[in-house]
Amino acid sequence: MPEMRNRRLLSGREYIGVDKIDGPLVFVGRTHPVGYRELIECVDRQGNVRLGIVLESSTNLVVAQIFEGTAGLALPDTRVRFRGEPLTIPVSREMLGRVFNGLGFPIDGGPPPRSDVERDVNGMPINPTARQYPRDFIQTGISAIDGMNTLIRGQKLPIFSGNGLPHNELAAQIARQARIRGTDAEFAVVFAAMGVKHDVARFFSSSFEESGVLDNVALFLSLADDPSIERLITPRTALTLAEHLAFSEGMHVLVIMTDMTNYCESLREISTTRGEIPSRKGYPGYLYSDLAELYERSGMIKGHSGSITLLPILTMPNDDISHPIPDLSGYITEGQIVFEREMDGRGIYPPVAGLPSLSRLMKDGIGEGMTRGDHPHLASQLFAAYSHVKDVRNLASVIGEEELTPLDHNYLEFGKAFEQKFVSQRKDENRSIEQTLDLGWEVLRLLPAGELHRITEEEIEKYYGA
Repeated sequence: MPEMRNRRLLSGREYIGVDKIDGPLVFVGRTHPVGYRELIECVDRQGNVRLGIVLESSTNLVVAQIFEGTAGLALPDTRVRFRGEPLTIPVSREMLGRVFNGLGFPIDGGPPPRSDVERDVNGMPINPTARQYPRDFIQTGISAIDGMNTLIRGQKLPIFSGNGLPHNELAAQIARQARIRGTDAEFAVVFAAMGVKHDVARFFSSSFEESGVLDNVALFLSLADDPSIERLITPRTALTLAEHLAFSEGMHVLVIMTDMTNYCESLREISTTRGEIPSRKGYPGYLYSDLAELYERSGMIKGHSGSITLLPILTMPNDDISHPIPDLSGYITEGQIVFEREMDGRGIYPPVAGLPSLSRLMKDGIGEGMTRGDHPHLASQLFAAYSHVKDVRNLASVIGEEELTPLDHNYLEFGKAFEQKFVSQRKDENRSIEQTLDLGWEVLRLLPAGELHRITEEEIEKYYGA
């Protein structure tokens, strides 16, 4: 208690003059004890207030990052006021259907949403023993996901894409179409975009508005010409609203975050400015823990009806899946959906690569009573057959297609049909899980029944000849 009283006495204490300004960072020496991630107000000579948070606090120096940047600040005239509390945002159901900047301020011309609740943007850690295992199937209407890499309520399933690939279109399509089968529970989407261009932001806004789902979507937009430091707080404000909707309002929330690569680039920029020792490719050594801090805010909690399902999107630099950002993301999340540039070049949308993509929780959310009884075996057979297609294509590139066996030609026909009929679909096409599974059986009929080793005789009799 004495410590809390001292904290209140010190909150609001102001210092005139800063020791150093470097990029978005200000350095203030000889302050009172300041907390990590404490909110500050930085006031310039005209009286304009800019918000920031403390990155580092020691006996002799406090380092803080300013969200709106430090342009126009002067060392002797800048005043820094420590608030004695972390950055908080007001949260309410009224934020659905609205557009906010990365700090949670409305930018759609409307008034600030009414709210009696303010929450710390850093969130509260979830007790691992209180977590509930994800099992409920989320239907996205996209066969490559629903059939082969199923999204489960409460899961973290990232999309690994590349520059110029249609990950924005896929993200908008999932936001429009996603729903939980077998329940009338309220479903909401929280969309966080970091470092996106104005045309991309307009695409998302118009896409949700035209499809009529905007009333159930809250958009947090940190644009490319906004201060890069704002990107570091954008996913936190979005997840703070998601936590309120899920665990206070009992809603099922899908959080889509794009582009996590821009977020990590900002993290590297700040780390370099602070003079920290770099790790792989110049990223800070705490990149893993920083990403985990965001991703682990998703999930389900026992005793709460709501949930947070996370779909982060990142563009792999040079399409390199071993790059630190996708590499570390893969350790934290439960699978990944990987885009393939060669498939996109052949006009296949979405260009989801069949082999490197996987959903580790898929097996617990499909089957009888959840999707359809044949789903687990069908997905396994499609995966195995498509894997063999890759081998046959490699062989054909060496010896030529004319030297292949009749069975090899069957596999080539299957591979072509699998990509063009099962994986590929229109950007406004919303397939039910039954349509997806029926399409899977349709392409499998191009193979002899004797090649279907992962499917039971009963399933072959019921679906193969239908």
